[in-house]
Amino acid sequence: MPILWGRPNSSNVMKVMWLCTELGLAHERRDAGGAFGLTQEPAFRAMNPNSLVPVWQEDDGWALWESNAILRHLAATRPGGEALYPGDARARADIERWMDWQLAHLSAPMTTIFFTHVRIPEAERDWPATEAARVKAAALWTMVDRQLEGRDFLTGGFSLADMALGIFAHRWFALPIERPDLPNLRAWYDRLRQRPGYAPVLAPMT
Repeated sequence: MPILWGRPNSSNVMKVMWLCTELGLAHERRDAGGAFGLTQEPAFRAMNPNSLVPVWQEDDGWALWESNAILRHLAATRPGGEALYPGDARARADIERWMDWQLAHLSAPMTTIFFTHVRIPEAERDWPATEAARVKAAALWTMVDRQLEGRDFLTGGFSLADMALGIFAHRWFALPIERPDLPNLRAWYDRLRQRPGYAPVLAPMT
């Protein structure tokens, strides 16, 4: 049985867990990273020299790291994946650009906000940096709100792009921060919460 290495409160692990739920993909998840350690051990570094989670390990030992690469691989190779990651080149590129945008732009400010409110001890929190990250994230979420005008999901139908951004939308709405009124974004987030992978995957906040 394939193994997903990673702790369930990692945003990048959550993406893969969500996809596995959507596809009904049987696998074993093993805790790694954070308080669980393991990522610096030679056996883990042989799978991922970055010493980060998640890592997806197939039955034959082949291992893949980088969460969005794992999403693309699973959707391209497992039954039901084409609905989330279509074969048409333009439709697939549309999904991939939002996945890349999440990594290149959205992840950094959202990670700063999340770590400040959840992971970093209060006495060590950098509030000016967190406020700058909140302002940046608000501008980025405004872009998403515009993209969602007249759409239920980012690229039309529910796809890998919605999973990649949806993990961070959960934190955006759950954390105690000031947020602009973005009705399209809120409606999209509410639709994501109805997906079968939402409750078991996105609920952990720490």
